[in-house]
Amino acid sequence: MKFGVFMFPTDTAIRPDDLAREVEARGFDSLWFPEHSHIPSSRATPWGGQEGAPPLPDHYWRSHDAFVALAYAAAATTTLQLGTGVTLVAQRDPIWTAKEAASLDVLSGGRLILGIGYGWNKEEMAQHGVSFTRRRELLREKVLLMKALWTEDEASYRGDLVSLEPSWAWPKPIQAPHPPIIMGAAAGPRTIADMVEFCDGWMPLAGRHDIAGQVAKVRTAMAEAGRDSEAFEVTAYSASTRKVEELARAGVDRVVLGLPPLDADAIVPRLDAWVRELGLV
Repeated sequence: MKFGVFMFPTDTAIRPDDLAREVEARGFDSLWFPEHSHIPSSRATPWGGQEGAPPLPDHYWRSHDAFVALAYAAAATTTLQLGTGVTLVAQRDPIWTAKEAASLDVLSGGRLILGIGYGWNKEEMAQHGVSFTRRRELLREKVLLMKALWTEDEASYRGDLVSLEPSWAWPKPIQAPHPPIIMGAAAGPRTIADMVEFCDGWMPLAGRHDIAGQVAKVRTAMAEAGRDSEAFEVTAYSASTRKVEELARAGVDRVVLGLPPLDADAIVPRLDAWVRELGLV
């Protein structure tokens, strides 16, 4: 079992480079940063798209850009894996995103894990010109376009919604054929089909999604498609240390624990407590 940490990297919390040093020094394998470009103050969509959800915390609109924050984390560490949890691909320009991801992978020495998600905030997407009902198709095509940029010397892609004329783009990622792409979503039939087609792992939310009941289903779908189901990594995101043994029995490969966006005086003792509880070195 591997253990990671995630936190919203806000302008009021511990700096991302300082956090990365503390996380790596305590034996965690990875550090994950979420992203939101902005939060329209209309707040029409409830938190997480769940009716009856509590008010949205302000760290959703105070976060640094995830790739910039992870670049600071990369520069401060040597072995720590650097995860996006998650990149909102549908509302991003795929050409720029491919460039950012490849650059971070190269500059970090091949340590990027690209967590992706469909997104839940309808009004945030609308400000990017994205229809909520097309977000899944957009994510799929944009990921396939990015894969072309990462793996082809003269890359091109033609989909129904996005396309790329033959183009040159470097750097190419260090990791071959590209950084692992991890899907952050509930494992419904359509999501499983996407994971089979273009993902290298699954990252369900531990407090919301059915993990134990779906791991075997996801791995079976991989095997039936001719993919290596054991190499397909399952990461339980925003999990509790109390659930580690249960998640391990379910076939989870990594548990990512959530930190509140606070300063170092509050964060470091929490990390130390996890180290003692998990027996990390």
